[in-house]
Amino acid sequence: MLQDTVTRTLGMPGVAPPMVVCNEAHRYFLAAQLEAIGVEGLLLLEPEGRNTAPAIALAALQAQRSGNGNAALLILPADHVITQPDALAGAVAQALLAAEAGRLVTFGIVPTAPETGYGYIKAAGEGLIRPVEEFVEKPDVQTAQQYLAAGHYFWNSGMFLFTADAYLAELGSLAPAMLQSCQRAMEQADLDQGVCRPDAEAFSACPKDSIDYAVMEKTGLASMVAIDAGWSDVGSWSALHEVSAQDADGNTLLGDVQAINTRNSYVRAESRLVAAVGLDGCVVVETKDAVLVVPRDQAQDVKQLVDTLVAEGREEVKLGREVFRPWGSYDSLDSAEGFQVKRLTVLPGAILSLQLHHQRAEHWVVVAGVARITRDDEVFELRKNDHTFIPVGAKHRIENPGKALLHIIEVQVGGYLGEDDIVRFEDKYGRQGRTD
Repeated sequence: MLQDTVTRTLGMPGVAPPMVVCNEAHRYFLAAQLEAIGVEGLLLLEPEGRNTAPAIALAALQAQRSGNGNAALLILPADHVITQPDALAGAVAQALLAAEAGRLVTFGIVPTAPETGYGYIKAAGEGLIRPVEEFVEKPDVQTAQQYLAAGHYFWNSGMFLFTADAYLAELGSLAPAMLQSCQRAMEQADLDQGVCRPDAEAFSACPKDSIDYAVMEKTGLASMVAIDAGWSDVGSWSALHEVSAQDADGNTLLGDVQAINTRNSYVRAESRLVAAVGLDGCVVVETKDAVLVVPRDQAQDVKQLVDTLVAEGREEVKLGREVFRPWGSYDSLDSAEGFQVKRLTVLPGAILSLQLHHQRAEHWVVVAGVARITRDDEVFELRKNDHTFIPVGAKHRIENPGKALLHIIEVQVGGYLGEDDIVRFEDKYGRQGRTD
């Protein structure tokens, strides 16, 4: 969906490379997604999530730093489906003059049903660009029906167009503490190799708030352009089911799924067989980390479940089983007291950092591809079925000199196996002194 979001902007006139605002934990995964579609963009890494108003402020401040403060910023969430990208491009072209004149433009989706899962925008007047009269919360069914009949209410898309200068000026007027925190974070930001890291301490002081609450509902500069582009805010598994291909029973079945007497359901298997019997209107999602089972009409409530898991300090919400790195990825297969087993996947031509561990030793077995190993002063190659041992404290690295993926089974043994037990001496990806 990120790739689709970026791709649908590429044909718009004058579009610069994208800035992707994301969490540090997703950096390498998202970089790989952009590389796969041949797009070079800037990854702007939030030290922690503070909601959409600060996230957009970071991007706007980076635009100012780059000398593009008066250029229009098109803000697009990466979880939207738009089946008619030409309609989006047309709406952006309509909105551009208003944005360049200092207006904060939002895009209102022409409603097709009395939807209760979206907020609404009440537009004033007529024409292509209308003043925003009011933003309204998600309604009940009766109110949503009234909005649909009135004709001047639109679904709030969460897409925006404005200049960096205009947005930051309004943010400074309406939420000055937020702007000041973001400014301090960007003044001390580290910019290197297509990655911008705002200062974590400064950003942690930033108030949390959405762009709707912090700016758009309070500003006198809000305008709206209506858009009918086959839009869906895929903010829940139920919404994803609605926009996915379905079989004759109304099911979307992805992966290794066996379904009997099952209807109107979304069942996704990512790593093993999932068997469903007698389900109707359900969502089942299996990943390496967890399994979710929920009625489709309660799929919006998954956020409450996540909040509970965060409050309990569950490991599943901190780091997924499969973790992406610039050289590839690792998948944690098994662990218990004193040991951990991982599968390393190293991309062709990639090389891990020269590093050591103080509290663990490692055993490596090559199961596919060719590995060039550095262990202290030795450099040697391993092929399928070859293995080696890395003692505690030995400097080591792995390189894939071949043209195929390299797969290594790594067994870690030690009293402490945390990812922060790492000392980097050399790293082609600029990670010296970091544990990511």
